[in-house]
Amino acid sequence: MARGRPAVGQWGTLTWSNRLAEKQGAFTFVLHSHIPYCRGAGRWPHGEEWLHEAAAETYVPLLSALYDLRAEGVAFAATIGLTPVLVEQLRDPLVNQHFAEYLDQRIRAAASDGDRHRAAGTTELASLADFYRARYSRVLSEYENRFRRDLVAAFRGLQDSYHVEIATSAATHGYLPLFERDSTVAAQVATGVAAYEGAFGRRPHAIWLPECAYRPRYLAGSGEDAYEKPGLEVFLDEQGLRVFFTETQTVEAGRAIGKSAGDAIGLYGGTPRRSPPLVVHAEPGRHTTFEAYRVGDANVAVLGRNAHTGLQVWSAEHGYPGDHRYREFHKKHERSGLQYWRITGAGVDLADKDIYQPAEAAVQVEDHARHFVALVEQEIASYYRATGRYGIVVAAYDTELFGHWWFEGVDWLREVLRLLASSEVVDLVTASEFVELHPPEHAVALPESSWGQGGDHSTWLTAGTEWMWASIHLAERRMERIVARYPHASGATSQVLAQAGRELLLLESSDWPFLATTGQARDYAVERFKGHEERFRQLADVLEHGSVDPDAAAVAATLFERDRVFAAIDYQMFRNRERSLAGAGSPA
Repeated sequence: MARGRPAVGQWGTLTWSNRLAEKQGAFTFVLHSHIPYCRGAGRWPHGEEWLHEAAAETYVPLLSALYDLRAEGVAFAATIGLTPVLVEQLRDPLVNQHFAEYLDQRIRAAASDGDRHRAAGTTELASLADFYRARYSRVLSEYENRFRRDLVAAFRGLQDSYHVEIATSAATHGYLPLFERDSTVAAQVATGVAAYEGAFGRRPHAIWLPECAYRPRYLAGSGEDAYEKPGLEVFLDEQGLRVFFTETQTVEAGRAIGKSAGDAIGLYGGTPRRSPPLVVHAEPGRHTTFEAYRVGDANVAVLGRNAHTGLQVWSAEHGYPGDHRYREFHKKHERSGLQYWRITGAGVDLADKDIYQPAEAAVQVEDHARHFVALVEQEIASYYRATGRYGIVVAAYDTELFGHWWFEGVDWLREVLRLLASSEVVDLVTASEFVELHPPEHAVALPESSWGQGGDHSTWLTAGTEWMWASIHLAERRMERIVARYPHASGATSQVLAQAGRELLLLESSDWPFLATTGQARDYAVERFKGHEERFRQLADVLEHGSVDPDAAAVAATLFERDRVFAAIDYQMFRNRERSLAGAGSPA
């Protein structure tokens, strides 16, 4: 069944004009896709292979599953976020060339494993090696023939047929609440929207705030120098964005407000915050993730993640990915890196894992899909019975969980969408479609929050990353001063200004403090951070000197070729937006 033709409603979002009568409620997957910027950063252990693995195990299989559903006439709908910096990488010819080489290497590794296992008489492992060879060969064929080495265009095709809504994000996945200057927030959002428009031929309506990190209105400074800084929804509204997503407790802890959101102002005066405020707890049941709420006075809605369905995937103890029949992620063959074992059981040592059985796992996928669909229908039906209202279940996950971490996850997604498309209880929708069909009736003031550990900023702001944020804050202020110095730059000066903006955006990626905090790739994260910091400083020195010559423009062009992101960046996005210039600080 084809999706309907779109119409633009009062919220400026796309909706479908020939829908059937509504059921009891709606459901949408919200899949957030993001990989740290790694173009040209080499291969294993911390380089482009991050992106190659995600594309081979998640993005291509997911696209294949969705295209298959569309070809079957299944009337599915989903919301898929692609961060701008991920889109930039997926569109890059160098990355695409390296990805094809990666797939060819995987095919050869599986073939070599198969020969060794057959020679050793280990037939089960030989069969699995053949399974992997066929799988990687299929991914390569889909990539080259079905999707013509352009995964971004493939996602665009699903949006153009109204089966998928593609959400955007901040340009380099910057952690918005911890930036000191509103110019940075505006530039991150505006650059992300512009990059989206270039890739998908339309402006986005939905945005995934990096790490679901939200900043409410608050007062900065003190005394006569105090001034109000707007909530993030204001920056979204300026760009025509109409819906974003938060963690469960963020919506449930929000405070109801009237037409004016004045009481949402948080008083955090003094120096820029270095720790999160106390969480505001609301009356139990006052707000729910089954509804969309307008945020403050902005024409922007928020949808919260449904906790019950989320736990079916996220829970370490009870989530589907931990089933003993599914493939074990952490145990890999010492030569090929292929994964031949299953989870086997809770607490089973890696040395004692049993051989993976794909056929058994496939049966379990179907059982888990049916269980999840029944849970979604139960959630919707219960809310409808209790309130008489048409609600929504938002199931939000990192896209890379499916296929990469949870090997069978893409198959599970496909089967859930197939079953829900024929549900008599639940409509499949996209996020913007729901907001258009059911505009928010109430406004809410949200607390500062994230979906990190503890719901605060502590994953990104630690004693070990404070130096990063100090450097970012100094660079933010320096960029504002440079932009003010060149209000109408052209030629070589404009070229250097644009590259300074790109280096600043890359410096601001939330990936660097995250990787430094978790220890997954601390050395790599520090190296990338310091590299962008030094390149920004080099360009800023030239701009502050007052004379930008062709040699400086040539340096900027060389630096652009190094990362090749945001070719059409507008450096004016970094202009000062503060209502007070107090405490301008010293140059970076």
